[in-house]
Amino acid sequence: MAKKKIKASPKKIPYLKPLPPKGWAIIAGVVLLIVGIIWWRDSKDENQWEFVSKFGIRLPMRYAIHGIDVSHHNAKINWDKLRNTRSGDVKIDFVYIKATEGATHLDKQFKRNWNEAKRVGMKRGAYHFYNPRVMSDRQVQNFIGQVRMETGDMPPVLDLETHAGRPDDIIIKGVRNWLTQIEKHYGVRPIIYVNEYFYKKYIAGNFDDYPLWLAGYSRDDISDLALDSQVLFWQHSEKGWADGIRGFVDYNVFLHEGDDWAALGE
Repeated sequence: MAKKKIKASPKKIPYLKPLPPKGWAIIAGVVLLIVGIIWWRDSKDENQWEFVSKFGIRLPMRYAIHGIDVSHHNAKINWDKLRNTRSGDVKIDFVYIKATEGATHLDKQFKRNWNEAKRVGMKRGAYHFYNPRVMSDRQVQNFIGQVRMETGDMPPVLDLETHAGRPDDIIIKGVRNWLTQIEKHYGVRPIIYVNEYFYKKYIAGNFDDYPLWLAGYSRDDISDLALDSQVLFWQHSEKGWADGIRGFVDYNVFLHEGDDWAALGE
C-alpha cells in the first residue's frame, strides 16, 4: 500500500516582543554606569599608584623624584644605608630635616642629620616648626642661628600645623614676618608646609606667591589644589619604611619636572 506524503509545516519562529521605552532606558543607564566606572577608575589612577614592598607603601609612580622628612622622632639614622635604599628605579632623592621649633628648641638630631646628609651626598633641606604662641622674630633667630645653608640645599621650610588657640590674624602676621625675614637672610623664598585645612584657613589668599609643601594622606590626587597654588611637594604618606631608619617615616614626591628639580637650590 503506497504511503501518503505529508507536507511538513514550517517551523514557527518565536515572537520577540520589543522592549518598552522604559526597558531601553534601563539598558542605556547600565551601559553609561559601566562606562563611568571605567572612566573613574582610570582617571583616579592617573598618578599610577603602585605598592612597593621595599618602602612598605603605595607610591605615585607618575612622579620621578621621591623623598622623606626626618626629625629626632626617627632616632639615630644610618645614613649610608638610607642613601642606598632603592627599589628598581625608585630611590630616596631628597630629605628634609627638622632643625628648630619655637624660640629656643633645637632638634637633638639636627646637627648630625644635617652633616650626614651632606656626607653621603643626599639633597637636603631644613625646616622650622612654627609655634604661634611665640614671637616670630625670636623664631627667625632660632632658625638662622642653627642652619647654615650651602649651594645645592633646598629652600627653608616653615612647618605650620598648629594654631595653638591663637587668632587667625595673629598667626598670619607672624607667619608673614618669619617668611620675609628668612627670605632676606638666605636670599631664597621659603616653602610653606601645611595640610589642606591649614592651607585653606591661613595660606590661600594670603601667601599665594609662596611655594607650598602639602600634606594629604587620604588623597589619591592633589592636582585640583596644585592648580590653584604653587605646590612643589606632596607628603602622601606617614607610614613608609626606609633602610637605616627604625619605624615609620614620611614620604613625599616632587610634583614638577626634572629641570625644575635641578634648579631647586641653585
